[in-house]
Amino acid sequence: MFSYTFHWNQALKALPQMLDGALVTLQVALLSMVIGLALALALTACRLSGNRILGGFATAWVEIARNTPALFQIYMAHFGLGNFGIHLSPYTALLAGIAFNNAGYLAENFRGALKAIPDTQTRAGRSLGMTSVQAFRYIVLPQMLRIAFLPVTNQMVWAILMTSLGVTVGMNTDLAGITQELNARSFRTFEFFAIAAVIYYVIAKVVTLGARLLAARMFRY
Repeated sequence: MFSYTFHWNQALKALPQMLDGALVTLQVALLSMVIGLALALALTACRLSGNRILGGFATAWVEIARNTPALFQIYMAHFGLGNFGIHLSPYTALLAGIAFNNAGYLAENFRGALKAIPDTQTRAGRSLGMTSVQAFRYIVLPQMLRIAFLPVTNQMVWAILMTSLGVTVGMNTDLAGITQELNARSFRTFEFFAIAAVIYYVIAKVVTLGARLLAARMFRY
């Protein structure tokens, strides 16, 4: 009944190609996090601004990002925008979709972190002669980043794993895309995807461990 014959040599010979794809995966994930962090800070500012329009826009973004599948968001970036004459390459669509998703989750993380900081600390800063901006920058923001650091790390791991969705919009230069092409040529599905899974696992663990070491160094006090 079990007649499958493993051919690991064929898969291992393609390991350099898969590692090249892993670099593209990391590139997309890192860029999406940088863009997502910037957008998340802007969304957080909009939600705290007191302006109904800006607050409503930010809340809608967060709700859509957190309550719809990431695959749909990437599809909309690639196929949906095409209906309006905006044609994005698979790479750009994947990057845009993941950045949109990251921004929504990170904005909610930042909101939760801000709620964990007592308002009295801002008032204490103001009593020392600081402006609202200075109090936020020197008192609130460092504490917010400390509280949100590990959730941001989790989002980075999620961003790495989300890059695998790029194959659905024709992305063929990242780890998942190269693995799929190698599988299509050889039909060694188990071997290629098992190796790809190990690479994803190692990347995720390295990111997590690196973040914990960095947190221990940065937030010792």
